[in-house]
Amino acid sequence: MNKYLKELIFLLIIAVPFIYLAYIWTNLPDKIAIHFDLEGNANNWTAKNQIIYLLLGLGLGNYLLMLLIPKFDPKKKIDQMGSKYYSLRLVMSIFMTLISVYILYTGNGNQLNLNTLIILTACFYIIFGNYLQTVKPNYFIGIRTPWALENDQTWKKTHRLAGRIWMIAGLFVLIISFLLENKFLLGILFATTTFIIVIIPIIYSYTEFKKLKQ
Repeated sequence: MNKYLKELIFLLIIAVPFIYLAYIWTNLPDKIAIHFDLEGNANNWTAKNQIIYLLLGLGLGNYLLMLLIPKFDPKKKIDQMGSKYYSLRLVMSIFMTLISVYILYTGNGNQLNLNTLIILTACFYIIFGNYLQTVKPNYFIGIRTPWALENDQTWKKTHRLAGRIWMIAGLFVLIISFLLENKFLLGILFATTTFIIVIIPIIYSYTEFKKLKQ
């Protein structure tokens, strides 16, 4: 696929929340909820005319960041991912667009469904976990502990484990979200799972580095 056509696809994805915003603009209240507690109650708002900056940050900000990251990678390892990195960028853009649309949806007077957000994030964990296993050593993406960056073998083992943990955790949360009705407990479980899948690869990275040193 032509590289310009690829970038056009990203721009079309980014445009979706703005098209939706234009469609519902006249119905939006003066203040829009942008943050919620574990029970789904709004606890932070932004002015209606400021919401566009949030959408720009989520959509365009993410796009520009991931577009420029390979240019600042001193080892050019991200470029070696080839189509895998393009797919990762695509997944991130779609995820940010879904979150943006959902923020506008709830801001338009609809009730926040915590399950929906958790399901979206769990699906992201599964997909991102798959790509984690292919990430080459770099300073921008992945489990960037000093021990993983110091040794390519440690990096490879850390990301192989992390990718599998993220996929399993995403699948677990996805199943639980359909079974557990208590939103507060579901939010706590999701937060705990997220903490675990972050901390385990970090500890594993350290222990593997120590093993190789010995």
